[in-house]
Amino acid sequence: MKRLTIAIGIVAVSSLTFAMPVMAAAPSNDIYAGRTVIGSLPFSESIDTSEATTDSSDVELNPPECGAPATDASVWYEVSATADATLVVNVAASTYSAGVSVATGSPGSFTFVTCGPGAVAFGAINGETYTILVFDDQLDGTGNGGTLAISVEEAPPTPQINVTVDRSGTFNRVTGSATITGTVTCDAAAEFAFIDVQLTQTVGRFIVSGFGETEIVCDGTTQPWSVEVSGSSGLFKGGRALSVTTAVACGLFDCGFDFEETSVRLRG
Repeated sequence: MKRLTIAIGIVAVSSLTFAMPVMAAAPSNDIYAGRTVIGSLPFSESIDTSEATTDSSDVELNPPECGAPATDASVWYEVSATADATLVVNVAASTYSAGVSVATGSPGSFTFVTCGPGAVAFGAINGETYTILVFDDQLDGTGNGGTLAISVEEAPPTPQINVTVDRSGTFNRVTGSATITGTVTCDAAAEFAFIDVQLTQTVGRFIVSGFGETEIVCDGTTQPWSVEVSGSSGLFKGGRALSVTTAVACGLFDCGFDFEETSVRLRG
């Protein structure tokens, strides 16, 4: 009977041992000294940060101008720029609310560069080394990390846009509005683009001015555009007017511009 009791005890202990969950280990880049050095771009990886910790170095990379609610479950990366470029660190696909902070230097002498939730972009200088801290900012109000999905790459080039303005436009004799036209060419990589027109005309002793704009779709081809401008201080008439036209095409992180100041003759 005693042997049976011992045997049952051994089986029970063994069952308990096998039933215990395997705890995730802290990632190797949990602290600055173990930071992941990014050798080439583009870079991406997915890691479990649920056992990552936070320390005083994290606090140093959360200065007042950043103001993240927390820097929990933090992990560290390092990248050295091989050319002047805009670098993008994106952690938006993570399973938790992840934030990013970027600095130069090392713990105790960090120089803050930028920070933000989800993704950041910054101008990298050739030969400079940048430290990247990724953390659970607790904007979702729960948990400690999770599955981090990080990518680091060069930002796409600034979208290019070119606008022309026709030398003649039209005006509506009833409403007093004017229509300005031209052509525009912009990169298909642009997320959104628009043209705005400021029109000024001297009518007798008065100056009539107005503003109008239109959105455009960038596809790499040259396409016509047309903007109706209503005078905010009177009615446009036939004759010369000054058109100041601005075209803007924006990518994910920056915008390209073109500007034309043109004398336009309005016809009825």
